[in-house]
Amino acid sequence: TPKDRYVYTSSRGRRWDLVMSDEFNVANRSFRPGDDHIWTSLEKPDGVNGALELYSHNMTSTKCDDDGTCYFFIKTIDEVNVIHVYNMYTHPPSFQDVNFWYRGAMVQSWNKFCYQGGMLEVRAQLPGATDAKSGNPDAALGEGGKVKNTKFYPTWPGIWMLGNLGRAIFSASTNRMWPYSYDECDADVFDPTFQRISACDSNPGYGLNPNQGRGAPEIDVLEGGGLAISSSLQIAPGMPDDYRLFPVDTSTGDFSFCLYQYNCKTPGSNYIDVPTSYYQKERGHKSWYQGLRYGANNYCKQNAMEKQTYETVAASVKKGITENTCSVTTCPASGDVNADLDVIDGKGKDHWGINSNGTCYPLMNSYMGSYLCDPDNTFKKCASPRNESTPKSGAMSSFNYQMDAISSNWPIHFGAYTGFYDYQVEWVTGKNGYVRWMLHGEPLFEVTTESIENVPQSAKKDNPKKIMIEEPLYVIFNVALSSSWGTTPPNPGQECRGDGKDNVTNAICDSFPMYMKIDYIRLYQDLGDGLEADNYMSVGCDPASHPTKEWIEGHIDEYEDDDNKWEEVAGKAFCETSDDCTIGGSLGRTALKTGKCVKKRCQCMYHSWGGPRCTTAVSGSSSSGLMSRTYGPPMEATIVIAVVICLVTLVSVRLGSTMTVKRTKAVMATMEAERKTITTADTAPVRESNNRGSHLAVLAKDNYRQNFV
Repeated sequence: TPKDRYVYTSSRGRRWDLVMSDEFNVANRSFRPGDDHIWTSLEKPDGVNGALELYSHNMTSTKCDDDGTCYFFIKTIDEVNVIHVYNMYTHPPSFQDVNFWYRGAMVQSWNKFCYQGGMLEVRAQLPGATDAKSGNPDAALGEGGKVKNTKFYPTWPGIWMLGNLGRAIFSASTNRMWPYSYDECDADVFDPTFQRISACDSNPGYGLNPNQGRGAPEIDVLEGGGLAISSSLQIAPGMPDDYRLFPVDTSTGDFSFCLYQYNCKTPGSNYIDVPTSYYQKERGHKSWYQGLRYGANNYCKQNAMEKQTYETVAASVKKGITENTCSVTTCPASGDVNADLDVIDGKGKDHWGINSNGTCYPLMNSYMGSYLCDPDNTFKKCASPRNESTPKSGAMSSFNYQMDAISSNWPIHFGAYTGFYDYQVEWVTGKNGYVRWMLHGEPLFEVTTESIENVPQSAKKDNPKKIMIEEPLYVIFNVALSSSWGTTPPNPGQECRGDGKDNVTNAICDSFPMYMKIDYIRLYQDLGDGLEADNYMSVGCDPASHPTKEWIEGHIDEYEDDDNKWEEVAGKAFCETSDDCTIGGSLGRTALKTGKCVKKRCQCMYHSWGGPRCTTAVSGSSSSGLMSRTYGPPMEATIVIAVVICLVTLVSVRLGSTMTVKRTKAVMATMEAERKTITTADTAPVRESNNRGSHLAVLAKDNYRQNFV
C-alpha cells in the first residue's frame, strides 16, 4: 500500500488509519480452502434467485499484466452443465437435475477476516461486453456517458458484506438468520421464534451473550450491473404492509411490476407517500424509512434537463405532491419525498437529494425487500405457499417474516466497465452510526442510525425497531447471472446463443469470458480516543460484543459441505523477511521466533502459533475461549503468552513441576481476566442469503424452488 494511503479522513472529519489491505500484487494466487490467509473460493452451484451459474475455484485468481498492473479477478464463461442437487423446497425434499448455463466464482473472507465499523475501499472494474467486436453502442458515449443498453452487461457482479453467523449460499446457516439486525423481545410486535438467536433467549449457549438478538445482516458495496448499480443494506424484521408502497391493483390495467417503471395507475404504488394527501388519508402516518440521504454520481456527463434547484423542490415537498408520480420540479431527484434535503455535510452549496449538476442521480429502489418463508408455510405472502393438501416436509423450523432492503439505484457511466473506480463504504456502529456509500470519495447514499431506529408508527405501534448493523461482517466478491434480475444474459434459461441466428446476441455471447477485476481492497478504522462505547471499530470474526466462534463450531455442518470444507489457515500472509512473521522481541538473550518468511509467505514454526503472521497463540482446545485465531491480534497478549512459555520452561528445569503448575495457573488466570477486556482481531464468517434480491428486477425476487443446500 502506498504510504500516502495509510491515513483517511472520514466524512465526519476524524482520522482513520489503515488496518488491513490486500493489494493483489502477487500473480497466480489460489483461494481454494486452506490456500489463502484471507480468502476462500467456492465449488458450488448458486441456488438463489433463478441463478444460471456454477461457482468454481478455477474461475478466480490474481494476474499481473505486462504493464505491471496486478489485480484479483473473477472470470465468467458460458458453459452448459447439468448438476444433481438437493432441493429443500420440494415436497418432499429431493435430488433433482438442474441446468446451469454459465460458470463464475464467489470468493469469501468468511471466518477469516471480519470487521465492525470502518471505511472499506475497493478499486474495481465491472464486467461487460465492451470491446469493439461486441458492437456495444454505449462505447460511442465515452467514459462519462450514461449506460443505456442493458443487454451488453449480462452479469450481476457483487462486492458485499454479510454477518459472520451466515455463510453465503449455505442456506442452512442463513435460515432465520439473514438479514436480522434486531435486539428486541416483544412478541406483540414480532414472533421471536422466527429469529434463530432471539433477545428473548436468556440462555442461548454456544458462547453467545444472553438476551442479545443476533443475525446476519448485509451491506452491499455494489450489486448489479447494466444501467445502474445498487447500494443497499438489508435488515430484518421488515416493516409491515401499512408502511410500504400500496399494492398494485391489476384491475386498473396495471402490470404487476409497473412499480419498477414508476408508471402505475394505482394510487400510491409508484413512490412512498406520493400522492401526499392519499397516503395521509389512508394511513395517517408516514411510511418507510425517513431522512435517507442521496448524492450524485458526478462522473456522468451533465444533462441540463435533469438539473434541479433546492428552492423549487423543497417548496413542492412542503406543499405536498398532488400527482401519482414525480417529476424534476416536484420531487427530490431520488423520488424519496421523505429524504434529507439539508446541505451535504453542512458545508458548500449542494443539498442532499437535489440534482443541482444534472448528472446521474440515485433513485430510491422500488425493490424494498422480500417475504421469507420455510417450505411448509401456508401464509399467503409466501412466494410459494404450501397447499393444505400437500404433506409437510419438515425440512426446517417454521418461519415467515418480511426483510427490508434500504437501497438506492444509481445510474452508472460507461467508464465503470472499461476502467477502475474506487467504491467506498463508511460504516459506523452505535447510536450515532451510519452507512455511507461513495464513489471516489463523493457521497452517493447514506443511511443513519436515526433512520433505522426512529421509524414511523401507527396507533398500533406495530413497526419493529431495528438497530444499526453491528455484527462482524465478512467480505464477498462474486459474479452471478440470473433469469429473474433486471439485467439478464441473452436467452436466459437456455444456451447463450439460442438458435444462433441473432447477430447482436452472438456478439454478446462471443464477449465471454467476461471479467470483474479488483485492484485492491483496504480497510480504515478510527483508532483515536473519544469513541462512544457502541462504536466498536474492531477487526475480528469473534468479538466479545458479538461472539460467533462456538456457534459456528457447534453447527459446522451448516457452514460446509464435502466440496467446501472449512479449513483454518496458519500463516500465509505476504512477507519480505522473517521479522514480518513473528511476535518479535526477546527474553534475555533468547529471541522469540514464532514464524519465518518462506517464498514471501509466512510459515508458522510451531503448532501453538497461528494467524496470518504466526502471531496468535492457538488454544489447545477448539472450544476454549482463552484466545481465538486473529487477524492482527493484540501484541500485548501474544507477548505475555510467549513470556509465559519461556518462564514455564525455565522454572520446570530449576524448580520442578510443582512450581511450574502453580505459576502457570496464576498467569493463565490473569490472562483470562485480561481477555475479557480485550477485543481480538480475527477473520470472519459470511452470509448466505436465501434471496440476493435484484433491486432492479422486473420479476419475482425469490425463487425458493432453486434453493440448494
